[in-house]
Amino acid sequence: MASSAASARSTGFRLLQIAGGWRPGEALERWLEAERGQLVLWIPVLIGAGIAAWFALPDANRWAAVMLGGLAVAAAGLAVGGSGRAARCVTVAAALVAIGCALVWWRAERVAAPVLARPAIVAFQGKVERIEAMPARELVRVRIAPEAGSGLPGRVRVNLDAADVPAGLTRGAVVKLRARLMPPAPPAVPGAYDFERVAWFDRLGATGRGFAPVEIVTPGEAKSGLRERLTVHVQSQVEGSAGGIAAALATGDRGAISEADSEALRRSGLAHLLSVSGLHVTAVVGATMLLVLRLLALSPALALRWPLPVVAAGAAGMAAVGYTLLTGAEVPTVRSCIAALMVLAAMMLGREAITLRLVAFGALVVLLLWPEALMGPSFQMSFAAVTAIVALYESKRVRGWFERREEGWAPRLGRGVASLLLTGLLVEIALTPIALFHFHKSGLYGALANIVAIPLTTFIVMPLEAAALFFDLIGLGAPFWWATEQALRLLLWIAHAAASAPGALAMLPAMPGGAYALMVAGGLWIALWRTPVRVAGVVPAVAGAIWALATPMPDLLVTGDGRHLALRMPGGEMALLRDRAGDYVRDMMAENGGVDAELPALDGQDGARCSPDLCLIDVERDGRRWRIAAARSGYLVPWREMIAVCRSVDIVVAERRLPPGCTPKWLKLDRTMLVKTGGVAITFGTRPEVRTVRRAGARHPWIGAETVMPARD
Repeated sequence: MASSAASARSTGFRLLQIAGGWRPGEALERWLEAERGQLVLWIPVLIGAGIAAWFALPDANRWAAVMLGGLAVAAAGLAVGGSGRAARCVTVAAALVAIGCALVWWRAERVAAPVLARPAIVAFQGKVERIEAMPARELVRVRIAPEAGSGLPGRVRVNLDAADVPAGLTRGAVVKLRARLMPPAPPAVPGAYDFERVAWFDRLGATGRGFAPVEIVTPGEAKSGLRERLTVHVQSQVEGSAGGIAAALATGDRGAISEADSEALRRSGLAHLLSVSGLHVTAVVGATMLLVLRLLALSPALALRWPLPVVAAGAAGMAAVGYTLLTGAEVPTVRSCIAALMVLAAMMLGREAITLRLVAFGALVVLLLWPEALMGPSFQMSFAAVTAIVALYESKRVRGWFERREEGWAPRLGRGVASLLLTGLLVEIALTPIALFHFHKSGLYGALANIVAIPLTTFIVMPLEAAALFFDLIGLGAPFWWATEQALRLLLWIAHAAASAPGALAMLPAMPGGAYALMVAGGLWIALWRTPVRVAGVVPAVAGAIWALATPMPDLLVTGDGRHLALRMPGGEMALLRDRAGDYVRDMMAENGGVDAELPALDGQDGARCSPDLCLIDVERDGRRWRIAAARSGYLVPWREMIAVCRSVDIVVAERRLPPGCTPKWLKLDRTMLVKTGGVAITFGTRPEVRTVRRAGARHPWIGAETVMPARD
């Protein structure tokens, strides 16, 4: 009996040992062994985590803590790890996080350059570095390096009216002009576009508006660059926004697309077609390979003696590099070019071409060269879409659904449509959190619109445009340009139809960074692992989504200069303090307020009492009444009256400094306070919350950067 019991215990012991349920370390080792082919995919993710930590944390002490902590964990892993894979993974992961944080810190210090101290109207002379025509806005954007001794930053960017641009203005010219310049602007309100950060990494110290006359002191290059000439040629053949899209596909220049059409493309989920990325590079590579292969195969001698697929792949690689340079070498294009070259190299070597390792390598190259790109929507959306597609089609089950088989044309067509629909749906799921975080809105019909728009662009528009450019060499491109224009107008019609459909847009004004990080982490966990443990990624993804949806919308938005205020009314709409606010302010306030409508004026709302200089309004939230006072003009209100108003309200907002005796019951937002906080978003309720653009203790290089100011004339 005893031996029988012992035997049973021994059998159970062995079963537990085999199952690994009683020794977590062994179970972890077996799991990592099963996933060993996927571990390399986490290299760019961990470097990106270090980069994100640098942007998220406020000062050098915390950045140093991340790096030293990572190195300490790596050292501990080396000391106690032995031969286990888990310890090695921890060591490498911690070191990569530290490397990512150090990399972006080094990059931020390396690009350091002075910025303009305050707005000023200046006359200066400088060398033109870049010219960007924007026909849809009747502007030309010029980047200029002012001459030494001007007292200006090293690079400034000015917008000129198209009519004021002198003939013969080309890159390399030295020009003399007057302009109203201002420092790069921080986000106007929490969650808005951070141009100040982008300008820092672009070494741009001031932006503004130039005035006529613009004098060319020294001529520049005899001709504009190939990109500029090609853009002008394309836009001369196809008018309007259709020509702008054609130019965007050929050279990456989107300046001729009207704002209405750009907004329709964004709302319909088709804006990715304007950013030269994987879709466009793939079309160029595929077309080049097909053309070169067919032409070389016409010669029996070459077909018998040369490896034509290898030659065609080499030609396609050169075409991909040339197309990337022609279109401005933006992050999505560079990533797509790297990926294309990797695919072509794999084809030459007889290896599987399109894999997640290829995507990871492309991301790693971009992060090593431009670590700040991680924070931009272009990088995030580009890699999210490609990762989702490749991960989907690496699944054996999905490939089994859609692989080629002997069947009639109807099932084959249905299978192809289903494949496109599934791909489009997955891409929309992957991109929606990114779009909501950065732009506060996302199109809901993108999957359906892309089913038509992607094949239309890839197999009709781009081949027609390429044929038109080719036949222009002998003066016979007109029929192809006409066909290209009709196809592009169809694309715009699809965009407007999808954008204007009921419920076409999802709005989410305030997404906490933590909620976004959870969704990204969950998505990566699902995409990059292969064993059933990947399902665990659903937990953080869903938790992040619930957190984001549960976050209340802001009730009050105040811009960093104190001039503009948007208040949520009882019906949910936002009303603007100044009815003469510009289009940019209106759009920005609407997006960050979660409103897809024109914002009405505050003085026309119930409960608002407004004079030309001051507005008083009462709002009620969760049983509490809030009274807000806001200055509407630059004229001074009599001192005693202002003191009395301040004491009777909960919040006072003004673009100028208010007297010390102005003491509202809850919050005073005048120039003195807003200089410290930047723009402000306030949520009323039982537990009021205030979010600011400037976080206490933030010390990123672009905050409090070295400033310069030209001498007063």
